[in-house]
Amino acid sequence: KALFVQFAEVFPLKVFGYQPDPMGYQEAVGWLELLAGLLLVLGPPMLQEISNLLLTLLMMGAIFTLASLKESLNTYIPAIICLGLLLLLDICQLVQTEKVVRPTRKKTLASAFTESW
Repeated sequence: KALFVQFAEVFPLKVFGYQPDPMGYQEAVGWLELLAGLLLVLGPPMLQEISNLLLTLLMMGAIFTLASLKESLNTYIPAIICLGLLLLLDICQLVQTEKVVRPTRKKTLASAFTESW
C-alpha cells in the first residue's frame, strides 16, 4: 500500500493534472493485470493481441515509475523480464501472422501436372 502512495506521486498523467487515489490505483492495476493475463492465456487471438498491448503498456509504466523514483536496478528486473517476454510474444505472433497471410501462387494446369509427377 505504501508503494502505491509513492507510485501515485509520480503517475505519468500527473503532468495533465490527474493524480489517482493510491488505493484505487492499486486496485485498477491489479484488476487490469489479472484480466489481461487471463485474456492473454485463454482469449481469442484478437483479444490476446489487445491484452498483450495492455500488459506491455503496464510494464512500461512500471519501469517509468521505478525510474522516476530512482529505485535500485534490482527492483526493475521483474518488470524488465515481463516486458521482454511480452515483446517476444508479440514478435512471435507477428511472424506467425505473416506466415499465414503470405500470398499463394495460382496453380496453372501445367504446374499442377508437373507437381503430380
